Amino acid sequence: MKFTFALVGNQNSGKTTLFNKLTGSNQHVGNFPGVTIEKKEGQIKKHKDAWIVDLPGIYSLSPYSLEEVVTRDFILKENPDLIINIVDATNIERNLYLTLQLMEIATPMVIALNMMDEVTNSGNSIDVVKLSEDLGIPVVPISAAKNEGISELIDVFMKTAKEKKKPEKLDFCVGEVHKAIHSISHLIEDQAKDNGYPIRFAATKLVEGDEPTMKDLKVTENQMHIIEHVVEDMENALKTDKEAALADMRYNYIEKICKSSVVRHQETIEQIRSEKIDKLLTHKYLGIPIFLGIMFLIFYLTFGLIGAPLQGILEEGITLFTEFISNILINAGVSDWLHALVIDGVFAGVGSVLSFVPIIVILFFFLSLLEDSGYMTRIAFVMDKLLRKIGLSGKSFVPMLIGFGCSVPAIMSARTLSSERDRKLTIVLTPFMSCTARLPIYGMITMAFFPENAAVVMITLYVLGILVAILSGLLLKSTVFKGDSVPFIMELPAYRIPSRRSIALHMWEKAKDFTQRAFTVIFMASLVIWFLQSFDWSFNMIDDSSKSILASLGSLIAPIFEPLGFNDWRASTALITGITAKEAVVSTMSVLTGAISDVELSAALNTMFTPLSAFAFLVFTLLYMPCAAAFAATKREMGSLKNALLAVTYQTVTAYIVGMLVYQIGSIFI
Repeated sequence: MKFTFALVGNQNSGKTTLFNKLTGSNQHVGNFPGVTIEKKEGQIKKHKDAWIVDLPGIYSLSPYSLEEVVTRDFILKENPDLIINIVDATNIERNLYLTLQLMEIATPMVIALNMMDEVTNSGNSIDVVKLSEDLGIPVVPISAAKNEGISELIDVFMKTAKEKKKPEKLDFCVGEVHKAIHSISHLIEDQAKDNGYPIRFAATKLVEGDEPTMKDLKVTENQMHIIEHVVEDMENALKTDKEAALADMRYNYIEKICKSSVVRHQETIEQIRSEKIDKLLTHKYLGIPIFLGIMFLIFYLTFGLIGAPLQGILEEGITLFTEFISNILINAGVSDWLHALVIDGVFAGVGSVLSFVPIIVILFFFLSLLEDSGYMTRIAFVMDKLLRKIGLSGKSFVPMLIGFGCSVPAIMSARTLSSERDRKLTIVLTPFMSCTARLPIYGMITMAFFPENAAVVMITLYVLGILVAILSGLLLKSTVFKGDSVPFIMELPAYRIPSRRSIALHMWEKAKDFTQRAFTVIFMASLVIWFLQSFDWSFNMIDDSSKSILASLGSLIAPIFEPLGFNDWRASTALITGITAKEAVVSTMSVLTGAISDVELSAALNTMFTPLSAFAFLVFTLLYMPCAAAFAATKREMGSLKNALLAVTYQTVTAYIVGMLVYQIGSIFI
């Protein structure tokens, strides 16, 4: 018998850590049917027939964001055998608010009470047995980060799933709310049963005025009038609105059970420490400068002190391997065109990109430290005031932060924003954040022109991307996207030491993704570029690439970029191939210049650019339309091809204007 478990919890409750502990390396990543929110599912270790689905981190089951809809629909429509509700023991009152809503669904359920080590280390305590009795569901204390209590948790939820043991207590309301919920329960009981809806959950949602529930249950007009009267009577009796009434009902019950099971003498050590650190890192004036300083240090270590030597070692190894294969082909007597295809096409293109793997791995090591420690959420908080000036909230900075990794998931994550206006504006601005696919381009140019100031160039590009996004937001919010931003609420989790396993997994995933793209998209692009630059329009193989098919096509476009300081057909061609994948800019340059090593590539670039025009080239690659995959995501999220084309046109025009200003103004002073 196959079991499917749903892992549900608040954001920052340790859900991902627990998922990794339960599944190990047996994980699969995909999207939920019909939506682009990523889901992870995996096989539980030592249980071949048990699978767990990691649902988006949420705070309630109300349909205010797509994440909440996805989680609710999965539980209601996919019918998992059991819900594993992970609860942050250091913030138990707030976390139990979601727990009570999950209990109403009447699905077998187990609470994983996480971070219990922090509770006990601070002299506090939770009576787990009493809490379990009061809630009517099993509660297992764990510390996911320290791998404590995981085996006990597995035993409990496997047993609960096999016994199909549902929560014993579903009714925790009193007074007017009790009357309203039970009146509506009797009214829609048959419809709920026919549609497989838990009656208590359905009644509560109808009190809230939840439209998806009304639609699923096919609530009639007469029933709607009755429900409206019941809810109105409740609101009049309590002198409050329905949302506040339900919230008070749940929190009163939570307060009651916590009073008998939770003993809190003080905040946890982690919370006390976090409050002290936040006085500096979230300071009104120092917060952003500190963030920029941290990023500068990361870039210095990534592109200078640590990354450059490692990249040099890998590049030397790739060069030796290329020479080895070249000698084998020569000794085997293969034709000149095949030798050129393999060495000047495949090895030059793919090899030039692969040499940047150490840079990618090191950068994501540091970014993982910032994310897993809890610092990244502080940046969203610090940026909220700035983003409000451009018509967005701090929540929009989360997709932008993801955009520093890859534009595709960043654009997808904008679907979690509750305001359609905020969502579309965020999608347009997010590609201005410098994704990791652009790093090989930065490395190629800085190596050739700014080797001593790589960190300065990098921080300048990242800051420029943010500034352009801000200025674009100011422009667009008063023209295309008029309106006010939605309120912003974000939990600041306690600072914690990231787990080595979590960081290693993050680094491995990015390195694997980068390498896969090198051997797929970049490999194919290198073959096409080599062919087009090796043959003329009569399909005669040529020695002078300036007479090739590619040269004639690139020459048509090259004059467009003259105001940016470069009009070499190879540069314009590289920008075009960069639309397939930004790393293709580097592989194209390597193929077109015939450079096998970074030294040869740097020498060739110095004949194409001046330092100023090279920087203008960097600015354009930073800002112009993202890759084809990001464009496809934009089309899907914006809802039409027209909107997607308008978005990438705006991005590319902005890139051209900013690049031109950099070169033209720079020419006055240099």
